[in-house]
Amino acid sequence: MHLHHILKGAVARGWEVDLVCAGYDGAPAHDVIDGINIHRHVHWTVANFVLPGVIKRLLRHGNYDLLVEDINKIPFYTPLYRGTTPLVAIVPHLFGTTVYREANPLTASYVYGAERLIAPLYRDVDFEVISPSTSDDLIGRGLDGDRIRTIYCGMEHERFALDNPPPRSETPLIVSWSRLRRYKSVDVAIRAFVHIQRELPDARLLVMGRGPDEKRLRGVVDKLGLNETVTFSGFMSWADLVQTLHRAHVFLNPSPKEGWGLTVIEANQCGLPVVASARPGLRDSVRDGETGFLVPYGDDRAFADKALKLLRDPKLFAAQSEAARQWAATFSWQRCVDESLALFTEVAGRGGRTR
Repeated sequence: MHLHHILKGAVARGWEVDLVCAGYDGAPAHDVIDGINIHRHVHWTVANFVLPGVIKRLLRHGNYDLLVEDINKIPFYTPLYRGTTPLVAIVPHLFGTTVYREANPLTASYVYGAERLIAPLYRDVDFEVISPSTSDDLIGRGLDGDRIRTIYCGMEHERFALDNPPPRSETPLIVSWSRLRRYKSVDVAIRAFVHIQRELPDARLLVMGRGPDEKRLRGVVDKLGLNETVTFSGFMSWADLVQTLHRAHVFLNPSPKEGWGLTVIEANQCGLPVVASARPGLRDSVRDGETGFLVPYGDDRAFADKALKLLRDPKLFAAQSEAARQWAATFSWQRCVDESLALFTEVAGRGGRTR
């Protein structure tokens, strides 16, 4: 979503854009979406081995003013073959040691090692990151902070703001919303709910999203005896998702690391305060004590205590709900596009071209 907004914004300004990416079943090899020329090749699992060859051919036969690489964990190592083409690297966030919470040791070591090569190979590259936390991460890896630009993501306000929103649930409704991946630590939210329900027996937890960790999480729910009070939503339409966010009282985000925390801002747009881990990305998107609370990662008791504080104090909830809406209103995709294209133009200009 982030990259697509930027690229379609570039097309709207008259830029010609080619996007090279992985393919998927049923997708054409070539496509045009919002004016972006899309080149799809191979499955995502081997994209990092195959797509560099595609990029090399395009650079060799085209007259490109700028190359933009989206480094989403594993880099494509474009500095090794970009030639003289100016380069901007966009980094949502990197795994670091967090990958060992998600993958087996062999796969995790491969990803971790691939990220470790970013510092030596991209030393002379300009970066766009989506949060101060990601900037700090790159600087900590040895990259030049003067070449790192923090540009916040936007928000599709019209998709989350309702003219006639439904009332909040009559009974406490807690949601945890993310891809269900092991490293997202949704089990912490489930364990926090144990403490919440002891205090508020009519409370309910809705786990929103889908992913490969769902089976394990259902096992956690079963072991804790929460099958009657914890529900897994699976895939939800946008309409149902937004209605649910407007009806909920607290969003628990126990992730150990995010690039920014877009779901935090989207929940805030629905007036929903967030209790989140005081970890990279989330400590940027959550204004502690204003739009929600930050608590130590993995501390289910702390998650429960802050959630209960909001659930028991209507005035506090109302204040944070309004502050959350105001905070979300400050984020715009148009601003993100404007700032990104300004960076792209600046870097391309250093390459000696004018287009």
